[in-house]
Amino acid sequence: MPFLASFSCLWCGTAHKVRSPDDLEGWAQLCPDCVGKAGDNGFLRFRLRQALTERSAAATSGEVESEAPPVAVDALATPALGAATRQPMAASPPAEAGSPNAAIDAERSMVDYYEARAPEYDDWYLRRGRYARGAIHDAAWHAELDSAGRWLDGLNWRGEIVELAAGTGWWSPLLASRGELSLYDASPAALDRARERLVAHDLRAHLHVRDAWAEPDRAVDGLFLGFWLSHVPRARLGEFLALARRWLKPDGRLAFIDSLPDPASSAADHPEPANDLSLRRLADGREFTIVKVFYTPDELADALGQAGFKDVEATTTGRFFLTVSARAP
Repeated sequence: MPFLASFSCLWCGTAHKVRSPDDLEGWAQLCPDCVGKAGDNGFLRFRLRQALTERSAAATSGEVESEAPPVAVDALATPALGAATRQPMAASPPAEAGSPNAAIDAERSMVDYYEARAPEYDDWYLRRGRYARGAIHDAAWHAELDSAGRWLDGLNWRGEIVELAAGTGWWSPLLASRGELSLYDASPAALDRARERLVAHDLRAHLHVRDAWAEPDRAVDGLFLGFWLSHVPRARLGEFLALARRWLKPDGRLAFIDSLPDPASSAADHPEPANDLSLRRLADGREFTIVKVFYTPDELADALGQAGFKDVEATTTGRFFLTVSARAP
């Protein structure tokens, strides 16, 4: 995160101004009281370690960004699987299709991949750089992305909403405008960008580092997942949908948007996914193998029915996106 001379604490929301660009609080965006609590709190320890690294890297730049409005951050859940404190793994080599551990390795690789990809993730949505696929394909992409957004906006959201695996928060402003939004992702770098997006829209939400597989700590009115279900291995789909049910109050809404298998959907230098795995390259050349399952609307409708959901509707925007909604019993 950038240095801020004036900020609202990411943990408690207290307004604070630092005395100089060397103050660690400005790099961590934590007030002195929360800095003092870092010994007992995994998220605060993570922020301090990250701040030390960022301050050291920028020691000669002297750049300080201006104040931004606050977005609330709270501790509604403890990060699962050590998400906030885990050390990044080396980029994983392409998994061999015949390897029995390929899917397991790909699941473990995803947090590292999305943490590393956060600075360039929105290039995918915006069809920039390696994701630009020509005027015809890109026009179709943007039209369908807009259609998916209008579909999401047309759902009857209310009350408390949880967005799991929120990434850089592309859909978060829409949800935050419809209810009390809690925004979770295992990647702190992605959440930093989600926070900036919400600030730009003058909206508030609760942001917290949390694994999508972490057990729910409460029941809410709505649950949304954008491009996450395709990262759930087929063998674990029922398990995840059962977890989704536990997130929801009776009659609570589940909705998700996900990918269809189209050659123009991914970067130009990505090979075609195979065996529910996908090799992904970053702009700097690093490679990661991740889980990528292209479920069909019928598959998901059937799986949601088996998981006990009602009012299931599963459709597509055409080439690129899958849209699914259901309600908890």
